[in-house]
Amino acid sequence: MVGSGNDFIVIKSKPSGNLSQLAKLLCDRKFGIGADGLLLVDKRNDAGLAMRIFNADGSEAQMCGNGARCAALFNGKRKARLFTLAGIINTEIFGDKVRIQLTEPKEVKLDIPLKVNNRQIKVNFINTGVPHAVVFVKDIDDIDVNYIGRNIRYHKKFAPKGANVNFVEVKGPNTIRIRTYERGVEDETLACGTGSAAAALIFALINNLDGLIKIKTQSAEVLKVYFRREENRFTDVWLEGSARIVYKGEYYV
Repeated sequence: MVGSGNDFIVIKSKPSGNLSQLAKLLCDRKFGIGADGLLLVDKRNDAGLAMRIFNADGSEAQMCGNGARCAALFNGKRKARLFTLAGIINTEIFGDKVRIQLTEPKEVKLDIPLKVNNRQIKVNFINTGVPHAVVFVKDIDDIDVNYIGRNIRYHKKFAPKGANVNFVEVKGPNTIRIRTYERGVEDETLACGTGSAAAALIFALINNLDGLIKIKTQSAEVLKVYFRREENRFTDVWLEGSARIVYKGEYYV
């Protein structure tokens, strides 16, 4: 499945064996199927859907915004609840769009001074289900996302778990463009749902905005983040974008 440029292998019910190792095998783009991550989805007795996500490097993530939107579409119900390690998420499907309600963001910090590649920069931080660093830049196309992103991702300030790193360029009063270095994939991805939400909320906080931010991803698709803001606190945060099933098949372990 693909959600705004993030691609995932989706397996219904739990396979046997080492799930971390299975994710690495499946997500390998040369010797496996190839994906940013592996989603394991299973129906719950209370009519909800449980989701676990493993990154391409085999690590398990608490949450993934675009992955959650794919799981919601896979579930097929117009409105449902999705159980993740980050908490319970409400989901909605309408047309070719899937919307999910993220858990309440936390740990908001602005203008964190960091020394990266012998240069002093300022980084913002927010946890939108997983930790995200947000860096505003003037020309996003000139940024070496992998090199700089990797240095920030592994910076001692974010140890031991590290952080995803989002580079953001302002394109309008309520529009931004984003490029993301994803922890666990250890590379730039075409989109990141929780990263887009993180960038949108930090942008809103700095510019005293409320309601809706549009985010243009590296895949050229536009994600929308809806929210309510009270001072430095965000509630009712929703992530909206496209998702689709690309193909179905069998994999031989």
